[in-house]
Amino acid sequence: MILQINFKSGMPIYLQIVDQVKALAASGGLRAGEALPSIRPLAEELRVNRNTVAKAYSELESLGVIETVPGRGCFLKENQSALRMEVRRKLLIEVVDQAIVQAHHLQVPWDEFLKLIHERMDVLDDKRRAHDDHKEEK
Repeated sequence: MILQINFKSGMPIYLQIVDQVKALAASGGLRAGEALPSIRPLAEELRVNRNTVAKAYSELESLGVIETVPGRGCFLKENQSALRMEVRRKLLIEVVDQAIVQAHHLQVPWDEFLKLIHERMDVLDDKRRAHDDHKEEK
């Protein structure tokens, strides 16, 4: 599970985690029954306080996205029909709209903005491949 925190966004970190886990669940990046990383290692990886990750997990549990199994950890709940196509689209539209507004305020030409999107998608693909390769080595 690859999460990215933007410390300058103004959005609380725990909500960034919540939104990204919801997006992963909706996209199939996380599968039903799949374990989420433990709080401490995820906090260390993201360089945030453990309480922040715990708060995000608590919020995800209250939303019915994940469930906590005592002694085993947190898992994506089986029934994620509420997070399917319509919610995926809504989540993506919100993020894209924010990026478009930001690009407009920064006076970034549209062709440069679209080029940047492609570059960032390539970076994410590289990270995903490296992450998958690392998992296969274990």
